[in-house]
Amino acid sequence: MQQWYSLSDPGMEEALIEVPTMRRFAGIDLISDRIPDETTILAFRHLLEKHHLGEQIFQTVKAHLKEHGMAMKQGTIIDATLIAAPSSTKNKAGKRDPEMHQTCKGKQWHFGMKVHIGVDKDTGLIHSVETTAANVHDLTPAADLLHGEEEVVYADAGYQGIEKREEMEGKTVKFRVAMRPGKRRALPDTPDGRLENLVEAAKAHIRAKVEHPFRVIKQQFGFQKTRLRGMTKNHCKINVLAALTNLFLARLQLLCGT
Repeated sequence: MQQWYSLSDPGMEEALIEVPTMRRFAGIDLISDRIPDETTILAFRHLLEKHHLGEQIFQTVKAHLKEHGMAMKQGTIIDATLIAAPSSTKNKAGKRDPEMHQTCKGKQWHFGMKVHIGVDKDTGLIHSVETTAANVHDLTPAADLLHGEEEVVYADAGYQGIEKREEMEGKTVKFRVAMRPGKRRALPDTPDGRLENLVEAAKAHIRAKVEHPFRVIKQQFGFQKTRLRGMTKNHCKINVLAALTNLFLARLQLLCGT
């Protein structure tokens, strides 16, 4: 609930006190049970991080979706997005988060982290999640975003050369990587050039599905900027958000199946 409604620890405590439906969902009886305070909620979050339960929540949701006929096997779309981190040094340590870094994108500098996901090309659901500092190249964790059963992988132009990387040796998967924008704009106005442009448009149409989970994570669940310091805490959080995103995207199919 805290991640679904993008609440702070004090905000979650207040919501449990004020909102009866939240108490019912959490199984809390206002008369006989003690409302968890913000310290208890913080301790619970640390428990999730310590025992890597965020990843287990994500895997459990994937298994639940598979039971409802939403298997993710045929093809994968991979992509990454930047999540900003506070650049202010007005904190107890007097420093920015040392595990976050800056990178340049579109002639603009960004400080924070990257979320890398692998998405099923048919359902648009997330099947793989990795987190890195912002200065890590998109190609570095790409192999970890493949589940091994896909026949084709779609990616944007930032993944050029993925098939030549050492970790991809021996894989029979076909890579459909976008042409660099400058090269595409330079395509000749000939039958072959127009055909290549149509192929690129078709690949872009398929790749667009990877933007839907990112929109849900950033807009629906409000994860546009990190509140927590350190990659471990944020990795746990993004796994929970990926699980919630899949439930949000598949909500109609799940409701119809009940």
